[in-house]
Amino acid sequence: MDQRQLRHFVAVAETLHFGKAADRLGMTQPPLSQSIRALEAEIGSPLFLRTNRSVALTPFGEEWLGPVRAALDGMEALAPLAQRIRSGDAGRLEVSFVSTADYSILPALVQRFRQLYPAVELLLTEATSDVQIATLLEGKGNVGIIIRHASAALPMGLSYRRLVSESLIAAVPESWIKQRRITPVKGRLTSSAITSSPLVVFPRRVSPSFYDLVMDYYAAHGGDVHIIQHAIQMQTIISLVSAGMGIALVPASMRHLARSGVVYLDLEGKAPQLESGIIWRDRDSTATLANFVRIATASRVKTHLTGA
Repeated sequence: MDQRQLRHFVAVAETLHFGKAADRLGMTQPPLSQSIRALEAEIGSPLFLRTNRSVALTPFGEEWLGPVRAALDGMEALAPLAQRIRSGDAGRLEVSFVSTADYSILPALVQRFRQLYPAVELLLTEATSDVQIATLLEGKGNVGIIIRHASAALPMGLSYRRLVSESLIAAVPESWIKQRRITPVKGRLTSSAITSSPLVVFPRRVSPSFYDLVMDYYAAHGGDVHIIQHAIQMQTIISLVSAGMGIALVPASMRHLARSGVVYLDLEGKAPQLESGIIWRDRDSTATLANFVRIATASRVKTHLTGA
């Protein structure tokens, strides 16, 4: 069966008259009757009870009419839907993000995108930078929010755009300050206090850019790194700091993660800058992705995200 046959069936069902149905459809009655008979043969059941004086739907025809109407309505909606997908007003977008983005970039970006494109389905997945890059290279997902060192090279086939740069601060066990194990100077933590303390940090394999930024800080201040524990989630790192295991250098936006037993302190002197941005495959050219990239990089959104 095809759409034409189904429209013929609906026209006859609504008029219960082959002549009137043929006039509505702009055709003659004989080919309409042949179309209905061919449809009945294909589905294996009569649709109409015909007499010389009347036409009526069979019980099967009555049951089938509703689903056929729904199917035709759906087919009519396909062309407008295709246009909405082409323009990026409909569809779906798979977005992955590092845990730090949940405290800085992500909330405002998602809110803005949903305001402008409410019919687009956003599928959000938290993942480390290395996992996001590997997933995109495998042809999965659409766009990611990653941490990137300014000097880090991107794999071939991926595009990147910087969104925000924020200072690193120190997350310190509150108990250490009370015990005078660490003494802030005018509300800031000295480099000597940092380099002499055990460190909780991401393993390099999951976030090489973040890891290298922290290691560069230690190298610049002549300190030996004593890594007491690795953790792959920022929330876990903060929890370990709260437990008194060590300190951590974290993005300034982590101040939004209030945790008892943790004090956030600015660094003395010039603090390292952590860069975050969006990454996607070069070959992807959907309007939905383009709209997301445009919104993410819009100056007014960036200003809101960075707090500038």
